[in-house]
Amino acid sequence: MNAADVAGFFADWGALNPEEYLLLDYYLECGGDPRQAAAHFCSEQSTAQWRRQGVDEDLRPRFAAKVVDLQVEATQSEFSYPVDCPAPGPVHTCRVRIAHPHGNFGPRLPNLLSAICGEGTFFSPGIPLVKLLDIHFPATYLAGFEGPRFGVAGLRDLLGVHDRPLFFGVIKPNLGLPPEAFAEAGYQGWLGGLDIAKDDEMLADMDWCPLAERSTLLGAARQRAEARTGQAKIYLANITDEVDRLCDLHDLAVSHGANAVLVNALPVGLSAVRMLRRHARVPLIAHFPLTAALSRLPHYGIHTRVMTRLQRLAGFDAIIMPGFGPRMMTSAAEVLDNVRACLEPLGPIKPSLPVPGGSDWAGTLGEVHRLIGGVDFGFVPGRGVFAHPQGPEAGACSIRQAWEAIARGIPLERQALDHPELAAAIAAFGPLPATEPVSAEEQSPPEDQHPPEEQLILVGAISAGRPTSPGRATHPRRSPGSAMRHGR
Repeated sequence: MNAADVAGFFADWGALNPEEYLLLDYYLECGGDPRQAAAHFCSEQSTAQWRRQGVDEDLRPRFAAKVVDLQVEATQSEFSYPVDCPAPGPVHTCRVRIAHPHGNFGPRLPNLLSAICGEGTFFSPGIPLVKLLDIHFPATYLAGFEGPRFGVAGLRDLLGVHDRPLFFGVIKPNLGLPPEAFAEAGYQGWLGGLDIAKDDEMLADMDWCPLAERSTLLGAARQRAEARTGQAKIYLANITDEVDRLCDLHDLAVSHGANAVLVNALPVGLSAVRMLRRHARVPLIAHFPLTAALSRLPHYGIHTRVMTRLQRLAGFDAIIMPGFGPRMMTSAAEVLDNVRACLEPLGPIKPSLPVPGGSDWAGTLGEVHRLIGGVDFGFVPGRGVFAHPQGPEAGACSIRQAWEAIARGIPLERQALDHPELAAAIAAFGPLPATEPVSAEEQSPPEDQHPPEEQLILVGAISAGRPTSPGRATHPRRSPGSAMRHGR
């Protein structure tokens, strides 16, 4: 590729029609000339060869992915991870923003992923380490997707809950219980104050706990709990299975009493989710198997927020994601990136409820609320409810008691003095986590920094007009009971 060839894969963003392109942010490590490597990278994920032999033509203006910004961040002696790709000289670490014409693949998620995360992207010559950091969509592309049917507002309307987080509970033990015992545990959790009792993501339609029987018993238990508490409840049934069974399992679960369904998004595939979204009449909730396998390395793979954006496009009403705390091995900054990806404006696509989870209990609720800065989230303990020493009803009750204290500005230690369920939770699962100020890093992580140039766009949906300034996202409001600000 000579200098003229390289120039054909670079463009001034201001000279392009923003409605015709997705914007993709990548981290790259390359050997050799970064500009030439970036051109190869664009070529491989779009036209590859851009003219036929003996024909005077150039397919790049319409079909080529184009570099609109390239920043060389550092030079180092070797790649960040051992790879079978000797570097011809120094290794350059780069941030590149690419405008990719969405007419190459259309509003089809398998074809989109084949272009931006496929062979051309991860097997581009001289670039063994690649991480897709973010993706931004124009209105013309978003118009091809339905997105969530219910979204945050619809879930709240179903439950009649509008001024606090939604309280989920993962019924435990997650595997091994017969349907009767499983249903009783869910019932106790609902009585204590859970809004949603859910199957674990690993619990399938098994002969020792069949979905039909489980849904029948949980559906009946849900109705009893609604009658006793006067509050709407949801049973979230896991229908993850082979793709050709998804619609049938949805119908089976719903007809027997489930009023929402859980799907492990990446194992079944986002196209399968999109198919199910068109069929389903109850909320669809995503879980995150495979996410860490694709995202954990800081310099390789796909950032979790990209997967969250795509799950929202596919139609999930709520997205369970790796949450805060050391067990999930995910920085607070990255969790907040995913919360924003659920809630920020995305053209006509409704917001999805973010549900960050991982070893939560009554004592961690305040920190989750503080970090998110509002009430538009789901809180999803497992052991924190179902391993409570006084039983699941008391475990769920401790969550509600903790929220009451948070909303009133009362320290949990003081609330526990006359709330024995909360006191027992603190004794069993404590100590209470220390409260730390939200750092600048948590609000905007270093790996996602972009050059302060006016032509760059840092919002989920691209305006048809002049691109906005990329300034930092503002942190959401922090007052209890307030809604998280959508957007920047």
